[in-house]
Amino acid sequence: MKIIVTTGMPGSGKEEFLKCCQARGAKIIRMGDIVRDKAKEFGLDPSDSSIGTLANEERKRYGNEIWAKRTIPYVGGDLVLIDGTRSVEEIKAFKHAFGEDLVVVAIHTSPKTRFERLQARARKDSPATRPEFDSRDRRELEWGLGNAIALADHMVINESGLADLRRDVDSLLDTILKKK
Repeated sequence: MKIIVTTGMPGSGKEEFLKCCQARGAKIIRMGDIVRDKAKEFGLDPSDSSIGTLANEERKRYGNEIWAKRTIPYVGGDLVLIDGTRSVEEIKAFKHAFGEDLVVVAIHTSPKTRFERLQARARKDSPATRPEFDSRDRRELEWGLGNAIALADHMVINESGLADLRRDVDSLLDTILKKK
């Protein structure tokens, strides 16, 4: 079994990384979906503010690794991609559960490019203004996302086009999967 955990700021290209892994037969688990499902369970609206508040409150109440612990039961199969880890504590929880089978990949993109991508994506939780974007970044960084990115086993820089990203990701996946 090989478990790949992605980390990166919103709009960095984790979804495109995920698609490349899916094309290789990976089972995909989105931590954000687990948070959104919990929000539905509590009857919360799907706005970034509501989702972010819930995620933050649950971390305060149960520890920074709570979303990783809630994700682990969904893992199974030969190749699994867990999208969206936000903290060192989450990475530690995954390493504790999966040991040497775990690889952490960070996707990095400049704030300017990420903001443009998020606006183009136009999801319900996408920031509409640059101040909203900056606020979301601060929240994510307060959770420890910068430390998770810094501790990744591999880094993918995503500043050019989609074809370049796919080429870089395919090359990285070749390297990761050879280490099975």
